[in-house]
Amino acid sequence: MFSKTFGSAVHGVDARTITIEVNVTQGLDFYMSGLPDSAVKESQHRVESSLKSLGYFMPRNKVVVNLAPADIRKEGSAYDLPIALSILQASGQLKIQNLESYMIMGELSLDGLLRPIRGVLPIAIQSRREGFKGFILPAQNAAEAAIVNNLEIIGVKSLSEAIDFFTGQIVIEPLQVDTREIFQREINQHDTDFKDVQGQENIKRAMEIAAAGGHNVIMIGPPGAGKTMLAKRLGTILPPLTLNEALETTKIHSVAGRLLNHASLMTTRPFRSPHHTISDVALVGGGGNPQPGEISLAHNGVLFLDELPEFKRTVLEVMRQPMEERRVTISRAKVSIDFPANFMLVASMNPCPCGFYNHPEKECVCGPGVVQRYLSKVSGPLLDRIDLHMEVVPVTFDEMIARRKSESSSDIRLRVVEARKLQSERFKNFPDIYCNAMMPAQMVKEICTIQESGITMLRTAMERLGLSARAYDRILKVSRTIADLSGAKNIETIHLAEAINYRSLDREGWAG
Repeated sequence: MFSKTFGSAVHGVDARTITIEVNVTQGLDFYMSGLPDSAVKESQHRVESSLKSLGYFMPRNKVVVNLAPADIRKEGSAYDLPIALSILQASGQLKIQNLESYMIMGELSLDGLLRPIRGVLPIAIQSRREGFKGFILPAQNAAEAAIVNNLEIIGVKSLSEAIDFFTGQIVIEPLQVDTREIFQREINQHDTDFKDVQGQENIKRAMEIAAAGGHNVIMIGPPGAGKTMLAKRLGTILPPLTLNEALETTKIHSVAGRLLNHASLMTTRPFRSPHHTISDVALVGGGGNPQPGEISLAHNGVLFLDELPEFKRTVLEVMRQPMEERRVTISRAKVSIDFPANFMLVASMNPCPCGFYNHPEKECVCGPGVVQRYLSKVSGPLLDRIDLHMEVVPVTFDEMIARRKSESSSDIRLRVVEARKLQSERFKNFPDIYCNAMMPAQMVKEICTIQESGITMLRTAMERLGLSARAYDRILKVSRTIADLSGAKNIETIHLAEAINYRSLDREGWAG
């Protein structure tokens, strides 16, 4: 007898429907076709054990399982549940009328219980797009899939429960999730706040500019100056995620299996902080079955690279193209996958190996040329792509014990949101551009016009600092953001001067 169910394969951040066909005929042995990997092939043993634990049996005839289309490689253990149900139907142990109306996915344990799977959200989106009645999946993943409306989400805890649902012995109400209510309730929940930061007013100002324009940032200063603390609070002043951004971000984390247990929707911007021992593939994504890397997991959020010179040179260089294109393309012999990578880069570093070069009190013990060699670990092309360079000076004792109330993140965010509104209006005819940092070079010339006095100032800065054409564009973009924060229609000299001041690492002789 023949039976058919439907599952799904995730490629990149999108899903593709897979037809699971089972045919039980005269003969012997178990065959699986359709480019299954080892995990899929091993489903035979998990399915057989699960069936026996429930009093069913694995047919002793010839069983052929085909995963179509056969030219797409199938990976993972999530095909266990549809294969088990198809075998029961094809062997005559069950008679199910509406098996083909549902998308079915789930990994079986040996006793028939279901384990959670990854990539549920893109599968649910694809199921709704193709007109399936519902989606049968492990109960642990149900809240995540329920974000998608107009699709029945049936969470089951075991193979037995799935069988009882299809045979009508039990009724499982589809899980309903009010996505907008969850989004509005959790959108402003943060564990950190800028009001906890004493001093560092100039760095807070630079962080505000970075958040308002979506600019990349590098902080350089001695150990304990507060670089990491400031970086972790950047997300609290970024504009709240829109619902579309939240869905897009959740989709990427779902594919990577990084959603927290029972989480349904990511409501705050991601903050990713990989260790400096990370590999190229882990940072940008890849693998045999390409998975998103850290730069994609930071999509719509912040990627924080602490101790930047300690990262391998090759790791840092592979970021250059994604920083410009805001996506990363993983190419293999048979497939090419695009992962979104629209992130804000925040980097921090010590000025030298001992950490105390330019320290106001402590003396640097590094030898001649050591500071320059240390800084040169970060390439010029990468620094060119970072808009704001900031020197972080240690907080004084008086500032630490001061009882002066610092400005809260919510107050700073109000100004950031107002600046972003101006940019949204400015770029309303360009759907792929929504902040100043994303302007292409041609648009910079049209939008970031400066006065004659500003041209003179910028020419002097370019000649003295030896800036590149890319750095020139970055200065103009930052100037435009500073003008937006002040509500100015045009870029004035004071805005340009502040933007030039944020090119610390371009100053001649900075490293001695």
